Amino acid sequence: MSETALSIGVIIGNRDFFPDSLVEKARIEIIDIFTKLNLKPILLDTNETKLGGVETYQDSLKCAELFKKHSGELVGILVLLPNFGDERGVADTLKLADLDVPVLIQAYPDELSKMNVANRRDSWCGKISICNNLYQYGIKYSLTSQHVSHPSDPIFHKDLNDFVAVCRVVRGLKNIRIGAIGARPGAFNTVRYSEKILQRNGITVVTADLSEILGKANKLTKDDTSVKEHLDKINAYAPKGRTPDEAMIQIAKLDVVLNDFVAEHSLDATAIQCWTSLQQNFGCNVCTSMSIMSENMLPSACEVDVTGTLSMYAMQLASGSPSALVDWNNNYADDSDKCVLFHCGNWAKSFIPDIEISNAPILGTTVGVENTFGALDGRTPAMPLTYGRISTDDPKGIIKAYIGEGELTDDPLNTFGNRAVAKIEDLQGLMNYVCRNGFEHHVVMNASKSADILEEALGNYMGWDIFKHQVQS
Repeated sequence: MSETALSIGVIIGNRDFFPDSLVEKARIEIIDIFTKLNLKPILLDTNETKLGGVETYQDSLKCAELFKKHSGELVGILVLLPNFGDERGVADTLKLADLDVPVLIQAYPDELSKMNVANRRDSWCGKISICNNLYQYGIKYSLTSQHVSHPSDPIFHKDLNDFVAVCRVVRGLKNIRIGAIGARPGAFNTVRYSEKILQRNGITVVTADLSEILGKANKLTKDDTSVKEHLDKINAYAPKGRTPDEAMIQIAKLDVVLNDFVAEHSLDATAIQCWTSLQQNFGCNVCTSMSIMSENMLPSACEVDVTGTLSMYAMQLASGSPSALVDWNNNYADDSDKCVLFHCGNWAKSFIPDIEISNAPILGTTVGVENTFGALDGRTPAMPLTYGRISTDDPKGIIKAYIGEGELTDDPLNTFGNRAVAKIEDLQGLMNYVCRNGFEHHVVMNASKSADILEEALGNYMGWDIFKHQVQS
């Protein structure tokens, strides 16, 4: 089994007047499926309880103790119901373990040809009873896409993989450390956020003055080994285009200091004051370093957009692929369901296969184009799209988010920077929601279809206020 295999606790429910053979078989089946899906099962041995199932309070004590022993590695719990199951046994186990992790409830289907006493499961009914008890206990749980499904069914495999993604999101967001480097640009009230609300939700923000970063970078020289190593890394990451050698040295020096800061504070993500102080005081853009970090699953957002990079991290956890912070930027001709996504640009290389280090023409009009090298140029081709935004609503004292899915298209787009064309059904309705609910002009995109995973993780388990955009049929 791979070292990266995530650990999932397994509760196999049993009830005394249903056939025990179903429990025995279920245990073998789920271990085999976990192996195929690269998951590590944490479950009772057959000599600890009857066939390794959970039925009595004593069984619950043993199973809960096992889960506590592995609490550092368990990301979620699967409740398996090969028969009706004992509702109290399952609920008591979860209550006693007190792990506060996502829980998925599965129930086996009955076969019409096996409805006799020796083979009848009644799991359809048992699942309802289990959920009723968990609701009474105040334990949050997830459901499979079909009320009953056999573990060998591909539908259940997808449900289980999606559940594991939910577990990743929940675990990751409860422990994330975000570096806020520099002050919010004065003209960007839109990226204000509440650090206290984030902390209440387990999200830690580590701050640094931009002068500290630039001061350390200015002490480096082109002959320093670290600068040479980072320059080689940057040249291997993207073609330099017309970027002068002097600018490449500045970009590399900044990259050294940023990476040291991330390592020193064990950060999972960063939000950086990218303009205009950097250009005026250091003579380059930080976009290339941000792109490299995002590509390496350490998402980085510009304009000190802390909740923007939080959104990037959540989508990354859900999909297993990099995210990018973008502007809802332009209409696309007269197509009401399409728009242009843009930044000047710091997107991960996954989104811009024609990547090139360049400058930022718009920013250059005020600070001088020669001071903006380090921005990236590239067009995103057609790919799946999940979009969304997490934000703190300070007047209400809550965290809120909107999410949805669409497509990135190959429609013609003749402009500069990092750019893409998005197609989203009822885009006008979505923009209406964004504007009426005070969301930022920044949104996050991810090349996946993971809105359902995010809705479950952020809404059900994190308890945030979630809006999922979808066209009403």
